[in-house]
Amino acid sequence: MRRREGDGRLGRVQTRASRRSQTPARHHSHDHASATRPRLAIAFALTLVVVLAQVVGAALTGSLALLVDAVHGITDSAGLLLALVAATLMQRPPNPRRTWGFARVEVLAAGAQATVLLGVGGFALVEGARRLLAAAPPQIPGQWVLVFGAVGLVANLVALAVLAGERRANLNLRAAFLEVVNDALGSVAVIVSSVLILTLGWDRADAVAGIFIALLIMPRAVVILREAGSVLLEATPPGLDLDDVRAHLLELEHVVDVHDLHASRIGTGLPVLTAHIVVEEQCWRDGCTPQLLDALQQCVASHFEVSVEHSTFQIEPPGHAEHERGHHP
Repeated sequence: MRRREGDGRLGRVQTRASRRSQTPARHHSHDHASATRPRLAIAFALTLVVVLAQVVGAALTGSLALLVDAVHGITDSAGLLLALVAATLMQRPPNPRRTWGFARVEVLAAGAQATVLLGVGGFALVEGARRLLAAAPPQIPGQWVLVFGAVGLVANLVALAVLAGERRANLNLRAAFLEVVNDALGSVAVIVSSVLILTLGWDRADAVAGIFIALLIMPRAVVILREAGSVLLEATPPGLDLDDVRAHLLELEHVVDVHDLHASRIGTGLPVLTAHIVVEEQCWRDGCTPQLLDALQQCVASHFEVSVEHSTFQIEPPGHAEHERGHHP
């Protein structure tokens, strides 16, 4: 069957658009991954030191607060290691098998960290409640708890300073940063509980600190899981209203209808959008589709709270949608 002149022109326009929009997204992902790897490596080493100190401290003192903070630190270390691996994988370029490379690894890593943290938080709540209700709570040597808590706090503060500059780069790094923030707050809780034990002789303060740390962990884990699930389920990026997008596209000259409009995220900072655009018959005869495509991409890249640099538009003549398979309004 002979292909129409308009179809050939459309093919060339779509190919050019794809090349132009893919390049910035790829560099964007790789630049962030390169910048975050050294920070993640330093934070991982510091957190590992804290974990070793807290494990020794929990074994020597029997402190629930130190034990929970140590387990929390273990998950932090594992999470930071996952984040480091994810940042390394994200530097790999796309290939014919993985056309987006490993951009979504950071989402999987963040989700795995959050799942582990939920389990740790649940254990701490149960064990803390058991110790609070016990007739004779275990006696805790407050001075040693204070020493190990102080060591953990100092190391966590250094790790926070290292991660702070890039914490908004992606979901993976944000999860790692928040883990260290909560670990630092956990160390503060350990220190406070040790002071109460030393000054008031209130051994149950250790159980209260353990529960407090659990309450710090669990809401954050839920938030990260929800965001990771949103990306994996390809939900519309937050801040992007598709009804508003459709309305803006319909205002462009020659656009008759917009259908099969979809938006999702490949990873943090990488929103994508696709749409079928029905244009006036006159546009095919006048050859205005290249200029229209530029206007479409400029619209979704600059008019909304979320800038969509990677967009794909299928430009159609009137009536084409009637015989499309899988047509959506």
